[in-house]
Amino acid sequence: MADLLERMVDQQGQDHGNSTGNPGHNSGNHEGVDRALEWFQKFAPPKFIGGPNPDLTEGWMDRMMDIFAALRYTEERQISFAVFQFEGAARAWWNVIKAKWEREQTPWTWVNFTRKFNEKYLPSIVQEKWEDDFIRLRQGASSVAEYETQFTKLSRFTPDLVLTEQKQIRRFVQGLNVEIQEALAAAQLDTFSQALEKAQRFEAARGQVKVFHDRKRKQPNSGNLAA
Repeated sequence: MADLLERMVDQQGQDHGNSTGNPGHNSGNHEGVDRALEWFQKFAPPKFIGGPNPDLTEGWMDRMMDIFAALRYTEERQISFAVFQFEGAARAWWNVIKAKWEREQTPWTWVNFTRKFNEKYLPSIVQEKWEDDFIRLRQGASSVAEYETQFTKLSRFTPDLVLTEQKQIRRFVQGLNVEIQEALAAAQLDTFSQALEKAQRFEAARGQVKVFHDRKRKQPNSGNLAA
């Protein structure tokens, strides 16, 4: 699986520069779209038929996001391939939304798609709960990686709160432990990945310092025992 993923990511990197515009409407890029769709389907993405069960809806969206995180597709291609998995009532709903987007020239962004998807398939009370959970999310005793995983999961269902990358960075940093926030205060953070990387580096360095001091405190005791 690791080898397959590596090959898929490498291939996507080669094809990425050839992908422009809406993949669902770009007739001059059929070969690239077909190949990208083939890579996508190798992950066995689940179908989605809609319905009132928020757990199934959340699980489907989580799986889509995991796949797209690995393949690094453009937002337009993510939407095209996500709705490719729609069946039945979900397909009929999307046809209506797609026609409306075309009439109103709505940008094919993941935020716009997620907003419409949540409005249709997630009850407002569930959306409000996830929004509250996201606002209250703090790192606490978790590692930076564990905190980032939960942050990313909840942000998928609250796209308006991370509408821009700077908003996403700001909310992510605000939820980190104070000592990490202070370490990042003077850092230039242009992307979310930069914020995550710097936070993890500080966490790792702090852990190394702690190990060093722990060993240093134990040394005198060890010397006394040997004497």
